Amino acid sequence: METRNRFEKLFYAAFRIRMVEERIMDLYPYDKIQSPVHLSIGQEAVAVGTCESLAPTDLLFGTYRSHAFYLAKGGDLRAMFAELYGKSTGCCCGKGGSMHLAAPEVGFMGTSAVVASTIPHAAGAAFAAQFLGTGQVVVAVFGDGATDEGVYHESLNFAALHRLPMIFLVENNGLAVHSRVQARHAFSIVDHAATYGIPATCVTEGYDLIRVADSLASILQEVRAGKAPQLVEIATYRYREHVGVGEDFKAGYRDRADLVKWQELDSLVTRHDLREKYQPAIAEEIADAVKFAEDSPWPEPAQLLSDVR
Repeated sequence: METRNRFEKLFYAAFRIRMVEERIMDLYPYDKIQSPVHLSIGQEAVAVGTCESLAPTDLLFGTYRSHAFYLAKGGDLRAMFAELYGKSTGCCCGKGGSMHLAAPEVGFMGTSAVVASTIPHAAGAAFAAQFLGTGQVVVAVFGDGATDEGVYHESLNFAALHRLPMIFLVENNGLAVHSRVQARHAFSIVDHAATYGIPATCVTEGYDLIRVADSLASILQEVRAGKAPQLVEIATYRYREHVGVGEDFKAGYRDRADLVKWQELDSLVTRHDLREKYQPAIAEEIADAVKFAEDSPWPEPAQLLSDVR
C-alpha cells in the first residue's frame, strides 16, 4: 500500500475512535450511559497500529480502557453504544458496560475492571492455540500499572517457559490512576522482560501511527514464525482523567504542558485537512449508532441470570 493511503487509513480508524469517545463525553452528563467510562483519547495510535496487522482469528485481551481496541479490532459500533446504554442489543446484552466489552466474533476476547486480570487469560489462550496448532497469535494489552501485579510476572514466566505465540503489549501512559511510574517502579519494563528471555521493544513515539504499526507488524511476524513471545512497551498519553470525561490537571499530579507537547505531535489534532475530510462520514455513523442504542429495548427481568456461570 502506498504510504499516504496507508497513513490515511490508519488516521481514519484513529480519528473514528476519537470522535466516538468525544460523543461519549457529550452524552455522559445526561446519565444515558449506564457505567463508568475510561477514555482512550490520546492513546488511539496504539490500538490502531496494533490491530492493523492482526488477523480476525488472532485474539486480543484488553483492559477496562478498551473502547479503542474494541473498535480497532473490528467490534460493532452499534453494539458498543448499546452496551454503554445498558441495552439488550449491546455486545454483552447490557450487562457489561464500558469496562467489560467483548466481540469474540472478531477476536476481541473481552475486558475486565480488575487490573492485570486478563493477562493470564491471554497466556492460557496462547497455550491453547499452541497446543491446537491454530496459528493464532494472542495479544495481551495492559497498562504500566498492571506490571506491578504478581500475575503479570507469573504470566511472563509461563509464556517464556512454553514459548507461547503471544505479545505482551504495555500501554505506558506513565500513570496508574494518579501514581506516576517513577514512584512505583524500581525496574525498567523492557529490561525486566529480558530477564525471562523475552525479546522486548520500547516504542517512544506512541503518537505516530506509522511507527506503531510498523513496529507491531515486525514483532507479530516474528511471533507468528514461532521465535518466542515478545513484549512491546509503547509510550503514550491520556488526555482526560483516569475515569470519567473531565480533566484532572488541577489535581496536581501532572502538568498541562505535557499535554500540549503531546498534542503538537498528534496527527488527530494537527491534520486539519484530514479531520475535515473524514468528519462528516464518521459523525453520520456515530449518530446512527447512538440512535440504535436509544431505540433498543432494555433487558427483560428473565435475562438477569442468563449467560451467568
